[in-house]
Amino acid sequence: MLLDLTGRTALVTGSTQGIGAAIAAGLARAGARVGVNGRDRGRVEESIEQLKADVPAGDFLPVTADVTSEEGAVAAREALPDVDILINNLGIFGAKDPLEITDDEWRRYFEVNVLAAVRLTRTYLPQMIQRGWGRVQYIASDSAVVIPAEMIHYGMSKTALLAVSRGFAKHASGTGVTVNSVIAGPTHTAGVEDFVYQLVDRDLPWDEAQRAFMREHRPQSLLQRLIEPEEIANMVVYLSSDLASATTGGALRVDGGYVDSILP
Repeated sequence: MLLDLTGRTALVTGSTQGIGAAIAAGLARAGARVGVNGRDRGRVEESIEQLKADVPAGDFLPVTADVTSEEGAVAAREALPDVDILINNLGIFGAKDPLEITDDEWRRYFEVNVLAAVRLTRTYLPQMIQRGWGRVQYIASDSAVVIPAEMIHYGMSKTALLAVSRGFAKHASGTGVTVNSVIAGPTHTAGVEDFVYQLVDRDLPWDEAQRAFMREHRPQSLLQRLIEPEEIANMVVYLSSDLASATTGGALRVDGGYVDSILP
């Protein structure tokens, strides 16, 4: 299978680390020109240096913007006016007693995890439709389907992304533009390491802490380990390619068999 994205321009939100950085690297390896997004210019530049070390032939562009705001979406558009592939990866998460989640926190999770993606979709989808080719993806989570008791607000936001994705896919029907969600399972990132240590003994070495976390809090995982970011990126790169031209309106799972269902 040849995943050739030569001549395509991609924007990956929240791509200075973790899953977003892995997606940026994967798209660049396939030949795409990739906008690397973050709020801090220095952090974006450092990330691009690391990405270039990993993908020497990669073409990376800085997109310094807080895309959770209207002003940030405008700044992103100014930095990268033409986008063929939009990957809405930016998201926040954290564990909290559901009865202690404030109204402001509920709003923040919706605005960061959902509204930012909707705003950027409104920004770039019309030009994709006009050109007759485009890819929009939303990085969702197993928490969209299996709502975790320790972070209901996060699960709510990821469930909303599945609805947003399906709705925009219907809007783009018949245009050559595909819109999909990727349901990522428990993934090994720096942020997840912090999250794991919120739930298990902080004195445990990482390998033991990871096993304890999967055993105690994610026992239904068939993979029985955390997923590596590159494994999520592989699905994203495929969905971004011409080979996935008949896949739209879907919620594609890279969850290690976590969700106990044949369909999402």
